[in-house]
Amino acid sequence: MKKILFIAFLVTILGSSSLYAAQSTITEAEGYACMGYDKSRKVTEDEALANAKRLAVEYASTYIKSETKVKDAILEKDLIEAYANASVKLIEEIARAWYKDSASGDCVKIKIRAEVIPDDRAMDRISQGKGAEDDPSAPLNVRVWTDKKEYRQKEKMKIYIKGNKPFYAKVMHQDADGTTLQILPNPYRTENYFNGGTIYEIPSGKDQFELEVSPPFGEENIIVYAGSSPLGDLDLQEKGAVYQVKTADGDMGMKTRGLKLQAGKGSSTGKEPAASEFFETKQTVKTKK
Repeated sequence: MKKILFIAFLVTILGSSSLYAAQSTITEAEGYACMGYDKSRKVTEDEALANAKRLAVEYASTYIKSETKVKDAILEKDLIEAYANASVKLIEEIARAWYKDSASGDCVKIKIRAEVIPDDRAMDRISQGKGAEDDPSAPLNVRVWTDKKEYRQKEKMKIYIKGNKPFYAKVMHQDADGTTLQILPNPYRTENYFNGGTIYEIPSGKDQFELEVSPPFGEENIIVYAGSSPLGDLDLQEKGAVYQVKTADGDMGMKTRGLKLQAGKGSSTGKEPAASEFFETKQTVKTKK
């Protein structure tokens, strides 16, 4: 942490074009498998896990179709392709239990929370479509930028975020020395829900800090985690006007993905799977004296 002026934090922030962005869908699924006469317990568990991952992709595809109403036929085709070729990242194994089935013998049920990551190329085509980044019918897209591309010592700057539709978010600053701060929400500005199509400025309103460039200089990041549901909690410690993140850097992404899932809108069966859109984006710049 840099020095404090009253309750204002002087931290090094960044500005440039976004270098990283990723849209995905998070859901939960259960997979089942039975041993029969020719499979070991390990093989059976692997099969159940694979079934859970397959169902997670199906659930995510169903959910994203119910939540997005892309009007352009080409973009709609790209969205279908993106989830047809999606990959699955295991976030958490929620439960694993063996049981006896009267017909199949020893069986196992595995419940997981998974992140379904659509095909990059298809999602790139969607994001490059005319007006796609502001289209509320498209998948969740959140942009972050600053008022300048380059900053020198003692310069002050503003951060801006904007989503194409309503979203929950956490905004982080990662200093050149590895210190990570959560600058929004913060102790004075607790909002974590944002309207789509609206530009939000940091700092502003109830914020009690300024963003002023100070040492150490070098490569720094603004990281935004966003979702259509409230995000998972991080281990935070109040540091005046902001929070210091105590969660390890490698765990921040997974922790925020522990969000509260909600059912989709368009279900013909009334049993739409619980899921949530998720978006992560980052800006990186170098600051100097």
